Amino acid sequence: MELLARRHGIDLRPERRASALAGDAMVGARRLALAVPETYMNESGLAVRALARRYSVDDLARLVVVHDELDLPAGTVRVKSGGGTAGHNGLKSVDAHLHSLGFLRIRIGVGRPPGRMSGADYVLRRPARAEAEEIGLALESAADAVELILSAGAEAAMNACNRR
Repeated sequence: MELLARRHGIDLRPERRASALAGDAMVGARRLALAVPETYMNESGLAVRALARRYSVDDLARLVVVHDELDLPAGTVRVKSGGGTAGHNGLKSVDAHLHSLGFLRIRIGVGRPPGRMSGADYVLRRPARAEAEEIGLALESAADAVELILSAGAEAAMNACNRR
């Protein structure tokens, strides 16, 4: 979100009622609203629900959730519409507060934890240099995917990202 905010001159400011940093701007003829929940990931649905109200998101197909994905290799980016939570506590929270999984997702692969390390410990640790570089490139691709969704629609973003 910070990368998109820089690209579009959006100032992410505290949104008290949503426990998030949020901001918006017109990109072409479309409004781009960005938010970073400041809740714990397991509670992110609280912020998403409040922000969906704040920005009048009545059609969940217009909501894009960007999240880490253990089931994808580090650096992989995929766009998906709907689906399950795959055990992701942040997605479970969003589902619990929106009562739907009908939103778009941009999944950023972080790979599987080694050995018996928990998924939570794995995603909270500092990545190795090679992984960090892959993830940095993936963040650029994820930002590109958000922009493509905004300009050309979800299907165009899926076609561009998911075939790589």
